[in-house]
Amino acid sequence: MKKENTVCVVVAAHKPYPMPEDPMYLPLHVGAEGKTDGTGAPLDLGYARDDTGSDHISGLNAGFCELTGLYWAWKNRPEDYIGLVHYRRHFASPDASGHTVQDVLKERELLPLTHRYSIFVPVKRKYRIETLYSHYAHTHYAEQLDEVRSILAGLYPEYLPSCDKVFGRTWGYMFNMAIMRRDLMDAYCSWLFAILFELKNALESGGKQKEQLSAYQGRLYGRVSEILFNVWLDHQILTGSVKAEDVLELPYFNTERTNWLRKGTAFLMARFLHKRYEGSF
Repeated sequence: MKKENTVCVVVAAHKPYPMPEDPMYLPLHVGAEGKTDGTGAPLDLGYARDDTGSDHISGLNAGFCELTGLYWAWKNRPEDYIGLVHYRRHFASPDASGHTVQDVLKERELLPLTHRYSIFVPVKRKYRIETLYSHYAHTHYAEQLDEVRSILAGLYPEYLPSCDKVFGRTWGYMFNMAIMRRDLMDAYCSWLFAILFELKNALESGGKQKEQLSAYQGRLYGRVSEILFNVWLDHQILTGSVKAEDVLELPYFNTERTNWLRKGTAFLMARFLHKRYEGSF
């Protein structure tokens, strides 16, 4: 008889918010390092914290966003499957009828699937008239992706074909949301953070980021990683390390409504007037 797999899905959050009560979810305060309440005491959200355990990068949260939670889970959680979602964005239960934390994917629904699939991703996001590269170039800074490609050429040149393919795609698995078997998560995180730390050094110490970034644009490492996940996954499938049929797309939802008028306007401003994004929607 196959043993039952164990799963930990970290819910990255920086403030109090309704959380899933299902046992596979672990609410995690990301960017907890140095945060205090009104009295000067450490801020306590009642969640696990990403500045604890054997290894963490909590202090990098301003740029790495939810990835400080992924890093913490990678280094500090022992489960067979490790995952990451956001406090406002979750994988959906097959029986979901709404967009609340009661509608999240449940452990009893996921566990049987872990005997068949090794990677769970959100349904692909389709950009249609934009490639991943052009969308990033319009809304953020193309030189950041150019630098990523240069880093890949030095550290992992075998990934360049997948990099070029993914940059040219009009769809991707986005949001840094995934649930992966432990050995694959180990491989992915080792690869990802080596690239991101090199990118950080190149942009900050190497002076390759020519413009002063706003706080919003400064969250670039979390955004770059969304594209890098697709590069990593494509290479795993191409080389046979992961079979395409071992990857399952799952529906997802946001607990808060997207302001489509504001988002659409911002997209058009970025595409045609070169006005980069400066806020979420």
